[in-house]
Amino acid sequence: MVHRIIEWSLRNRFIVLALAAGLFVWGLISVKKNPIDAIPDLSENQVIVFTEWMGRAPQLIEDQITYPLVTNLQGLPRIKYVRGTSMFGMSFIYIIFEDDVDIYWARSRVLERLSTLAQTLPQGISPRLGPDGTGVGHILWYTLDAPNLDLGEQRAIQDWYVKFALQNVPGVSEIASFGGFQKQYSITLDPNKLLYYKLSVPNVIAAVRSNNNEAGGRKFEMSDIGYIIKTTGYLQSIDQIQNIPVKNEGGVPVRVADLGTVQMTGETRLGIFDQNGEGERVGGIVVMRYGQNADAVINGIKAKMLEVAKGLPEGVKFDIVYDRGKLIEQSVASIKHTLIEEMITVSIIVIIFLFNWRSAVSIVIQIPITLAISFILLNAFGISSNIMSLTGIALAIGVIVDNGIIMSENAYKNLAERYAVWQKTQKNKTI
Repeated sequence: MVHRIIEWSLRNRFIVLALAAGLFVWGLISVKKNPIDAIPDLSENQVIVFTEWMGRAPQLIEDQITYPLVTNLQGLPRIKYVRGTSMFGMSFIYIIFEDDVDIYWARSRVLERLSTLAQTLPQGISPRLGPDGTGVGHILWYTLDAPNLDLGEQRAIQDWYVKFALQNVPGVSEIASFGGFQKQYSITLDPNKLLYYKLSVPNVIAAVRSNNNEAGGRKFEMSDIGYIIKTTGYLQSIDQIQNIPVKNEGGVPVRVADLGTVQMTGETRLGIFDQNGEGERVGGIVVMRYGQNADAVINGIKAKMLEVAKGLPEGVKFDIVYDRGKLIEQSVASIKHTLIEEMITVSIIVIIFLFNWRSAVSIVIQIPITLAISFILLNAFGISSNIMSLTGIALAIGVIVDNGIIMSENAYKNLAERYAVWQKTQKNKTI
């Protein structure tokens, strides 16, 4: 069979060369389309369901949230298993699907099932899906270098300006903020005053909620012009909260200020982010969407940062603390250097031992053609260009070169033997 293929190739050289050129062009196109990353994605095909119920103990979270969700999500089609984790105020459910399941099909099935589970959970609890990323989706970390702003102001810039801008970059699943203080209004009630006025904490909560609202009216016409009536009642300052009436005592309103104190504070934190021992920082983590090109997403994030930096307050700038793009560049540069070095080495060795430049060219051109074909196969099987795949290609170059040298040497040997037989035949004819 092999002899027939070689014989056919020798007789149809133009077809073989055209086929090789076509595969090479196809391979170059595949190289540009192939996702580039530094770390191979070996994570499971999973969907995460996150539920928050702050202030509750882990056992209560387990009994009223995690257990009902796990038992009801186990009936989803094409799942392998479901894991559940409960901690203080939070519940995490990991639904592991079969490897060949489309991740967005899986997310839609989970959403369908969650829509039917509202009655089995405590009132006001709403489970939500985690980002459509993988375990290796954290491709870039950054912090805000803002020496003239406090941590609350930095977190406000991150949450209300930087985060929304960077989320628009194609391929980004989520910008996870960390560090700083999330500003909020805090009402500290005095139990003795509540007892004196015969009020409870739910009474105060209901009063604040009812006064932090916006109501709509009707439309009326005046002078052939239509007007829409609405009332704006959102709280905007500490004074407005303090003046909210909770109860009427003998014609005198009992305000929130009469029951306790109102102040601007930060949300309770479970940890801090310190950078290089120089103090706390505020920043974000860029989470890449499933199946995207890490190199393209990182370049898009950096380009967007240059645009966003123009709108930051004076003295505020980005500080990238983790960038996978550098590792990606080093991986690609390594395979390029290996390819060039091996092509030069092979050419020199073949020319020295065979002393024929055509043989060297025939061996050298096998390397780029084989590499191009390998990227066609990588795209076909959905494998990205990462450290593992590029290392395998680099190691395979040696095998390609060895095969080329062996085939060239074997061809020379057979030609020499045939030539010796031909010379002997010519001598016999002469005699």
